[in-house]
Amino acid sequence: MKRIKGLSVIFLMVLVAACSNKGTDREVKLKDKKEELQKLKDKKSKLDDNIKEVEIEIAKLDTGMNKQQIAKLVSVTAVTAQSFSHYLDLQGRIDAENISYITPRGMPGQVKALYVKKGDNVKQGQLLLKLDDAVARQNLATIKQSMAALNTQFDLAKSVYDRQKNLWDQHIGTEVQLLQAKTNMESLQNQLKTGKENIRMAEEQLSMTNVYINVAGTADEVNIHVGETFTGAPMTGIKIVNTKNLKVITDIPENYLSKVKQGAPVDIIVADVNKTVHSNISVVSQSISASSRGFIAEAKIPYDPLLKPNQTAFVKILDYTAPAAIVIPVNTLQTDEKGKYVLVSVKDGDKLIAKKRAVQLGESYGDKVEIKGGLQAGDNVITEGFQGLFDGQLIVVGQ
Repeated sequence: MKRIKGLSVIFLMVLVAACSNKGTDREVKLKDKKEELQKLKDKKSKLDDNIKEVEIEIAKLDTGMNKQQIAKLVSVTAVTAQSFSHYLDLQGRIDAENISYITPRGMPGQVKALYVKKGDNVKQGQLLLKLDDAVARQNLATIKQSMAALNTQFDLAKSVYDRQKNLWDQHIGTEVQLLQAKTNMESLQNQLKTGKENIRMAEEQLSMTNVYINVAGTADEVNIHVGETFTGAPMTGIKIVNTKNLKVITDIPENYLSKVKQGAPVDIIVADVNKTVHSNISVVSQSISASSRGFIAEAKIPYDPLLKPNQTAFVKILDYTAPAAIVIPVNTLQTDEKGKYVLVSVKDGDKLIAKKRAVQLGESYGDKVEIKGGLQAGDNVITEGFQGLFDGQLIVVGQ
């Protein structure tokens, strides 16, 4: 019985191995077939390209075929001198000229009363919060008590000096007595001056427990509560934003350093609110950031209730303009072994043919490219149907 069970296990193992080998063989064959198919496709693509090249060469050489060739329908555009501008397309962010993080004028303290909440409009000089003033008040009271005692002593010392002075004027008493009375009075007088300065400082420290704002704006963040310690740190303080004066800040890569100048025109597009603002570069930083490898440019924008600090803006900085440039669609450019060229429509007797025209390129922006040489005003550039055209092919211009 045990032997039968052993044979059954061996049979099952052989069966599983056979199935596994069949699966592996099938995967290998499938992979080989896919590779073979890809090779055939590559060969076909190469043959198609070769056939097309040979057909073009035959068409050029076979004069009999040229006589019988059918003109290809194309569209042309007459070249004219026009204004061309190039822009740097970058992303920036809106910021406010006046953003204040409120801090205590003195030492941090525990908040006893809070008079502002997030979203409130605040005026310059408004009281925002009150800090614990128990220690400051006690210090002021102690100094005032000391001052009261000093005043009493000074009044007595002055009275003694005045009497001693009257006696001395009547030649009564000694000079030592007069000098002692005078010195005592002057000493107390100096102490009174020091005491008054101490009172002024104590009153100033007491006033520091009242936190006022020195600018007008909106309470954008209020991250402090009664009972907490107010230090003025951004994460646990009050942020006031004045959006009356806004600007756009753009981080520009350092390779554009020579192209961005102060005063350069700039278009600012805020897509979220469908706003476009025309401005000029007002500030260009004089250093390159070690982390971003760029520099900062700023442009001022007018107040708009729809524009908020940290909002994303698309910035187009004008860095090149040509008032009378030859400009063509960039998709009409083609390349051969000699470089860039376009096809133009020229007359050949009473017919039109396509003619290659090598061109020298200038700046390109969007779907337009500036041509520095090779074309002139009045040339008819083939803008549609130029694909597959060869130099000298008959064409007919569509409406």
